[in-house]
Amino acid sequence: MLSVFIIPDHKVRHWENDIMMVTNWAFISLSDMDILKINTIGANVAIFILSVSIFLFIFRLLNKPILEYWTGIIFILTAFPLIYLLVLAIKLERPTLYYIQLGTILTFIIVELLLDYILKIEFRNIKWATILYVMLFFAGTGGMIGIASHAGRIWSITTVILFFIMTALAFYQRAKTGT
Repeated sequence: MLSVFIIPDHKVRHWENDIMMVTNWAFISLSDMDILKINTIGANVAIFILSVSIFLFIFRLLNKPILEYWTGIIFILTAFPLIYLLVLAIKLERPTLYYIQLGTILTFIIVELLLDYILKIEFRNIKWATILYVMLFFAGTGGMIGIASHAGRIWSITTVILFFIMTALAFYQRAKTGT
């Protein structure tokens, strides 16, 4: 069995009497160039998530439920690169806020998957549920600005602009369609 652990070199511990046996440990060392690439991946994922959200609201406004559904699937699939970033965050020893930002958007994706795709619960007509859902959505998508900021100023500015466009569309769509 090959297990890959991404652990800072100074935090590597060996457990001799552990119940779980880990046979081959593979440690990944990251250079400054690798960190820049990871930051750029994070920024691209953030921009992609915000762009997909914009398209979701546009499709909802245009009353295109099939396009909205498949765009939602694409949104849910962004969990995979987010999990990748979360795993790498351990190696990079990111600040706590980074984990909160990734955790919040991942939590929203799980809630979205459960409510809209697996359980198919009509919760948007229940005021308290909608408020919690919208708060989690904006906290998660807003956190993408922080993720992108690790790649530099232009990435931050781009995500802020996309976040404002997404927010305007979200409120306009809610006022227009009621959902």
